[in-house]
Amino acid sequence: MSGLFLTGVTMSVASHAETVLTPADQGWIARVQDAMNGVTTLEGRFQQVAPDGQRTTGRVWLARPGRMRFEYDKPSPLLLVANDGKVVFRDSQLDQTTEMPLERTPLGLLLAEHLSLSRDVTVTDFRHEDGILRVAVVRTASPGEGTLEMIFSAQPVALQGWIVTDAQGHRTQVMLTDLKAGRPLSPDLFVLPQGG
Repeated sequence: MSGLFLTGVTMSVASHAETVLTPADQGWIARVQDAMNGVTTLEGRFQQVAPDGQRTTGRVWLARPGRMRFEYDKPSPLLLVANDGKVVFRDSQLDQTTEMPLERTPLGLLLAEHLSLSRDVTVTDFRHEDGILRVAVVRTASPGEGTLEMIFSAQPVALQGWIVTDAQGHRTQVMLTDLKAGRPLSPDLFVLPQGG
């Protein structure tokens, strides 16, 4: 199964202490939070790099709050849809469907109605290098669900991708391209796959 978002793993809370942020860091994080909360819809292309180095591509649609569709390019048999508080991962080749509660995945942070990078979420790392912002977060109450590192351009502040890391250090990276924001998206895109 893809490690894209379905990480329900145990992590050491001690390894995710809150990082010390300078006032400048806090300013950037506020801009990141505002940029994400300004996103209603996105559509574009993605490239995913799995922990084993395997690359897959496809199309992505995101509608906040709570909805996303990852449609992998053929010959990949994979489809991932988030909606109705669930993430459903469908492998048509194996005829398998896996379902998880959205709030149990790092994806739930991206799709939250209001992303707040404090209180419910602990920032574990922040970097601003070469025009790129990287913000790593865990859920404060349940860091065992994995780490989400969001990647943004700095000028303007815009989502470029993310990296999900599980307890074993397995990293799955997703980079976004050809993004178009704010367009109406058909509800049909977010119908949860059935079967398996």
